[in-house]
Parts: sequence; structure tokens; C-alpha cells
Amino acid sequence: MAGAKDGDKVRVHYTGKVEDGTVFDSSKNRDPLEFTLGESGIIPGFQEMVVGMNPGDSKTDTIPSEKAYGPYVEEMVLEVERDKFPEDLDPEVGQHLQLSRSDGQVIPVLITRVDESTITLDANHPLAGKDLTFEVDLVEIL
Repeated sequence: MAGAKDGDKVRVHYTGKVEDGTVFDSSKNRDPLEFTLGESGIIPGFQEMVVGMNPGDSKTDTIPSEKAYGPYVEEMVLEVERDKFPEDLDPEVGQHLQLSRSDGQVIPVLITRVDESTITLDANHPLAGKDLTFEVDLVEIL
């Protein structure tokens, strides 16, 4: 068998872990993830893992951050004056917010620091800068 290739729609079960072994996502207790190889929406390193696999194959591999969610970018951390936020907002570290750009794009951010005059927001993906280990089982090629 030639295995999965670009353009194939596949269904996989997976478990994703960060370097310390903590699971950040898994499809094990839900339906398999279904996607088309070569299309956007799935991180490149994950897609590369699936290429060449046949139904029933399992694989474990570590994907470098560059082929996952990219590097952690310090310029995506913003310190914003508190008076730029709604008065009824009670900001807390760890709170998720959404910022709207003038072009209508919504950007998810995480509050990482709060003080009397400013709030620090991080717009990096939570897994940016991290190498990720995935266990992948190819369920089927559709």
C-alpha cells in the first residue's frame, strides 16, 4: 500500500503532549479527527506524520515548534493601559479575552499580569514555542 498522501481525507485518533508529558489534547474519548492532508487548519508537522501511514498504523513523533504553533514571539505581548478596557471588566491573570481589530479580525489573548495602571496581554498561541509529541493512529483513509 502507498499510504496516506496529500489530498486524501483521513480519520485519526491522536494524543498530544508537551515536553513534560502533560496531555494537552486527545481524541481518544471522542470521534476521530477528520481532515484532508495538504489543506490548512492542521499543523504542518502533524500532517507530515500522517503522510505514508496506512489504516491501522500507529506512530509517535515529536514535532518541533516551527512545524507546530510557531515560535513564541515577545512582540505579541502587549502592555495596555487599564483605561482602554471597559470599566466593568475585573481582569484576572489567566483570563481569556478577545480583541477586535479595526478590520474585524478577532484575536484571542491571555491576561498574564495585572497592576494598578496596566494589563499585560499575550496574543501568542498557548502552545507557541513548544515542541509537541503526538501519538497518532490512522483509523481510515476516506
